[in-house]
Amino acid sequence: MVEDKELSAQRSAWFVQDRFGLFIHWGLYSAIARYGRGGLAEWSKSTDKISEEKYQDYFDAFDPDLYDPRAWARTAKQAGMRYAVITTKHHDGFCLWDSALTDYKASNTQAGRDLLREWVDAFRAEGLKIGFYHSLIDWHHSEFTIDGFHPRREDLEFREREKGRDMHKYAEYLHGQVRELLTGYGQIDIMWLDFSYTFMDWDWAKGKGKDDWQSEKLVAMIRELQPDILLNNRLEVEGDFQTPEQYQPRTWISEQGKRVTWEVCQTLNGSWGYDRDNQNWKSPDLLVRMLIDTVSKGGNLILNVGPTARGEFDPQAVATLQALGEWTHVHGRAVYGATQSTYSAPEDCRFTRRGKRLYLHIFAWPMQHLHLDGLAGRVTYAHLLNDGSEIRFQEGIPDEGGHVSGKDGMRPDTLTLELPIQRPDVLVPVIELFLKDEE
Repeated sequence: MVEDKELSAQRSAWFVQDRFGLFIHWGLYSAIARYGRGGLAEWSKSTDKISEEKYQDYFDAFDPDLYDPRAWARTAKQAGMRYAVITTKHHDGFCLWDSALTDYKASNTQAGRDLLREWVDAFRAEGLKIGFYHSLIDWHHSEFTIDGFHPRREDLEFREREKGRDMHKYAEYLHGQVRELLTGYGQIDIMWLDFSYTFMDWDWAKGKGKDDWQSEKLVAMIRELQPDILLNNRLEVEGDFQTPEQYQPRTWISEQGKRVTWEVCQTLNGSWGYDRDNQNWKSPDLLVRMLIDTVSKGGNLILNVGPTARGEFDPQAVATLQALGEWTHVHGRAVYGATQSTYSAPEDCRFTRRGKRLYLHIFAWPMQHLHLDGLAGRVTYAHLLNDGSEIRFQEGIPDEGGHVSGKDGMRPDTLTLELPIQRPDVLVPVIELFLKDEE
């Protein structure tokens, strides 16, 4: 087990360096383009209890004639993202690649080709690491047993007729498709498998988990095919990283008292798949603060875009990513390769660190002075990261002639920064502090 932890850390080295990734949820549900009843767009087949006959309409109409993965890749790179993960298959069972194991695939739609291969080639050409999200669930497959998430769950006659379904046969299909993905597209850096739900119980059906997916066998195959690949933790067996979803952890995630590698997945507007009428967009400054907050706790952020059914990013998504790119262009070294600091940041601030560089991210701009406890005598130089302009500082408690604000209760080891009155015109200002020694 110790060896496995060491191997996992080696596999994860690039991951904790890159810190910021793009998630893409794209499939037939992009044509539905709305929240299902009580659920998300990509869950509409389940939440709206859509029949196979009706869902076939989306398959027949799917024609992403504006699909240009090179534009997607350029947008991601300009935003400062270093890796990307795309949904090869979501819970509805539709496949973006030309799988030999099913007819339910992009090559049999009006697209008429393997959309995944174009995506892989485009993102690799921009120097981004490659990841595949692959659903463990499949509501289209004839051997996937009916449970409380299945679209036909309330059809008692259907449930009775289909009670002979065999999850072992479905697991063979699942493993076979994963083998296709990991042998047909070169080196894959991340495998994001989703999800297990043994905690669910509908009385007449139980949730599914590692026994249904034959997770240990699946992981062994994945490790044999691609030893360096990173695996997430949703197979109910140990993976390389934890995956909190749609919330910001309060601290560095740990298991049994030990810190682990983790990545929080977030959306731009609350939906993973394209949702035409959803205007609940997170502002660029909020997203930058989320990125900073994540790295300050030792984690990664993967941010999702749901392309349209015709294959384009929503204009609002593009504008948001462009704004993020303007920030990462000048502040990237406070994020890439950075992690949590042992110093405590002032109120409304976050610290990240990278070797002998300490980065102070200021969420709320103060009036002239900012006090940093424990840093007196430890800093040789400071400047604003956006333009490299010097920030002067004082050490310790000022004498009676000093004009440092709020000196009452200051500690002798306090470092006081002297800030300009005008806040820098960036989403989040960052001050880079040059330390005498690493923390």
